[in-house]
Amino acid sequence: MRWLVTTIAVAVAAKVMPGITVAGASSLLLAALVLGIANALLRPILLLLSLPFILVTLGFFILVVNALMLWIVGSGLIPGFRVEGFWSAFFGSILISLVSWPLSAFFKSSDGKVHVITHHPQVKSGIKQAQARVIE
Repeated sequence: MRWLVTTIAVAVAAKVMPGITVAGASSLLLAALVLGIANALLRPILLLLSLPFILVTLGFFILVVNALMLWIVGSGLIPGFRVEGFWSAFFGSILISLVSWPLSAFFKSSDGKVHVITHHPQVKSGIKQAQARVIE
């Protein structure tokens, strides 16, 4: 499901951003797959190595890390997928984040229902509800 969301987000970025090009559907699917794998494997290492910069810039350096991930994937790893420069990667990664965030907000859980990702089931054991009344 996340791969589909990433694929849609990369397609939107390739359509809107002038420096990002995709030759075909297979290039798009492969680029989304490699971007997902790179974000799962390389991004945590880059975030850990750039932690001082992230702290000093109050988190804005994460945008640079995201741009680097897109730029690495679009630098010739996938035939037919190209990211021309850093600024295209920077604004493209922001656009990919903005598109994929609302698309990935809902996923089916193991109970078959659709929940917002931040949904946490209430813990029933050991927690008492407060008995209160409103005084006006």
